[in-house]
Amino acid sequence: MSPHLQRYLPALRGVAAGLAFLASSPIVHAQSWPSKSVRLIVSYAPGGVADVTARIYGAKLTQAWGQSVLIDNRPGANGGIGAETASRSAPDGYTLLMATTSELVVNPSVYRKLPYDPLKDFAPIAIASWSPVVLVANAATPYKTLADLVSAAKARPETFAYGTPGIGSVQHLAMELFRMAGGPTFIHVAYKGGGPAAAAVVAGETPLA
Repeated sequence: MSPHLQRYLPALRGVAAGLAFLASSPIVHAQSWPSKSVRLIVSYAPGGVADVTARIYGAKLTQAWGQSVLIDNRPGANGGIGAETASRSAPDGYTLLMATTSELVVNPSVYRKLPYDPLKDFAPIAIASWSPVVLVANAATPYKTLADLVSAAKARPETFAYGTPGIGSVQHLAMELFRMAGGPTFIHVAYKGGGPAAAAVVAGETPLA
């Protein structure tokens, strides 16, 4: 297993249980399904937790079904583009959505109008994984504790940037809650997924994510 996938294993311990559920579900045992490739839409760019989770599922389900599971990354609009794409697809069981809290819960609470209805357009299958929200810094920064970071950020307000998978994402809201609880004000940089946000921290483009 590659080091990239190994980093995500603690957050993907629920995948095995989810795969067992899918393997025993009626849709898997339908006589004529699947008779062709299945598309699995991911609402974020490659490299994030949703994408890695989808690829693990895709590989295992390809083996179980004998048909290819094709990962289709549709990043943008805090998961909205992928969700809209899935909602407009034919309801024939050949398009699945690796949905997250952002497109199903946050977006309906933040935006007055969406091009999809999370309650009417989708049928839930299983919980794929659980993923904690954590704050990380570039290894070259001098901050070893949260107290170090808060002290430095309050001394130079609005000079520290952090990246998230998008505006209104769970990570973005978590940082806003942190600020409202008395934390410093950071500059928010929205990316099209957790993968690009993490890559930006490693590259030094943004110090935090």
